[in-house]
Amino acid sequence: MNFFKPISDDVRSTQTIFNKHKKTMKFSLVSLFACIAAILQAAGGFLPGIGYLISPLATAPILLSTMFSIPFGVMAYFLTMMLLFILQPTELIIFPFTTGLLGLGIGGSFSFFTKRLSIVVTGAILLMTGMMSLLFIFHFPVLGPAFPASFSFLTTVSIFLFAFLYSWLWVEMALFIFKRIKMMIF
Repeated sequence: MNFFKPISDDVRSTQTIFNKHKKTMKFSLVSLFACIAAILQAAGGFLPGIGYLISPLATAPILLSTMFSIPFGVMAYFLTMMLLFILQPTELIIFPFTTGLLGLGIGGSFSFFTKRLSIVVTGAILLMTGMMSLLFIFHFPVLGPAFPASFSFLTTVSIFLFAFLYSWLWVEMALFIFKRIKMMIF
């Protein structure tokens, strides 16, 4: 995969088509994405074990709704947080700083950048910032007991490498999923 290869204009053309639809359809799609994101994120609390494998998928609905429209992506992000407050309040601290923030960052960067590397780095920086905030500011063990809650260079580099690879994975998955959904919706 070439990081410097430009991404096609599919996202921008779909945003133009999305903006031509009625508000009812837009709100319905955004609320559907928010519900899916809340259910996937809450799976970590409802289904210990397998749920922790399902909850990272909550990035996809936020990412896709942000790819369609940044304001509607932000709307889906906050709606998901409100739904998590009702469904699974314990997941409410993780979603805004990791899963949701990554979806917003990558989805929004598709509107601003054309190169894969720029999109991946934007997502990685936002995910790293969110994880480090949880770990070092709020002292929430987002990475488990393997990483200390005190700041260290090794922890920071490890978090950045993980965030970069994870962001890259989501960019590639988003492009694949986006093309499939685009054919179904439009």
